[in-house]
Amino acid sequence: MKTLTLAGAKQRLGRAADYILPGLAVLACATAAQAGADATFGPALDQFTNFLEGSGGKIIAVLSLAGGIIGMASGRFNLGQVAIPVAVGIGVGTGVPIVTSTVTAII
Repeated sequence: MKTLTLAGAKQRLGRAADYILPGLAVLACATAAQAGADATFGPALDQFTNFLEGSGGKIIAVLSLAGGIIGMASGRFNLGQVAIPVAVGIGVGTGVPIVTSTVTAII
């Protein structure tokens, strides 16, 4: 069994001070972090969101629908050829605002 001597106690306090004093100095100099205050990619996000909610989203939905119609015209009918273009149209139309609001709420 180890016994704690006065020299050992001073050594342990000395080690603790080696970590505590710099830690207190860092805490005294720390400033508040502002989450979400950076707008570096704001213009790109706005442009991409406007593209998907505007004509770009309509083009994506029409191309998806055209792919489904071509697949049905080829003679191999599958329910996915109808459901996928509908899901793409709904996803492009309502998905962007949902994702944007979710990300804004999390940040």
